[in-house]
Amino acid sequence: MAKLTKYENTINQEGITKAQQESLMQARVLVMGAGGLGSGVIMNLAALGVGYIKIVDDGIVTETDFNRQLIHKEKNIGRARVISAKDWVQEYNSDIKVELDKIRLNDLNYYGVIQGYNIIVDCFDGYESKYLLNEIAIRHNLTLVHGATKGYCGQVTTIIPSKTGCLSCVIPKPKTFNNTSYANISPVVNTIAAFQTQEIMKLITGAGEPLLNKLLVYDGLNTRFKIINYTKNMACESCSAGMF
Repeated sequence: MAKLTKYENTINQEGITKAQQESLMQARVLVMGAGGLGSGVIMNLAALGVGYIKIVDDGIVTETDFNRQLIHKEKNIGRARVISAKDWVQEYNSDIKVELDKIRLNDLNYYGVIQGYNIIVDCFDGYESKYLLNEIAIRHNLTLVHGATKGYCGQVTTIIPSKTGCLSCVIPKPKTFNNTSYANISPVVNTIAAFQTQEIMKLITGAGEPLLNKLLVYDGLNTRFKIINYTKNMACESCSAGMF
């Protein structure tokens, strides 16, 4: 295990305890997506000293990524994003063990991906993939930290199938998906990624209160936050069939 001295500024007064830091250093977190949100989450997980990170993404680094994907470098253009992300983590904090899956996740290939992990971080861009993660979390009773951005706005919630409603309870799953691409504003993307990582920290350490049945909505243009309370929808098509 890595030395605690690396994290002494985290453990200082008003921070977390040594036992909580040790829990972070032993934790296993599955990051779905190595783009904008994924980059920010991976950076913050590495800074917290989360011991095991698995990164799932099927994309390659492109020039258009650099407006918000801070862990990728120009020299890695054309390389797999998962490899670029692993390189960054190993250079930043060599104590962290990184696993990779360069795949496009679907309902047929996900099972081996999630083995050994009980916290999934939703850093995917498209909502079709986000609802897939929601259904995987319900099916296997895994905690899902959802995040999404759209232009100047973003949102975060933590879904625990045994305790909370699911993504479809908050935003009913559409019959068809709109593939429209929206702007990715770096400060907004990284703000949401930071809140996602804070949720992960709370889940692992037991400190504070995660956003359970609460959707945090951020308006970056006007610097406003609001909390939307929600509950399990007994008519939800994703989680109402006795899964919770």
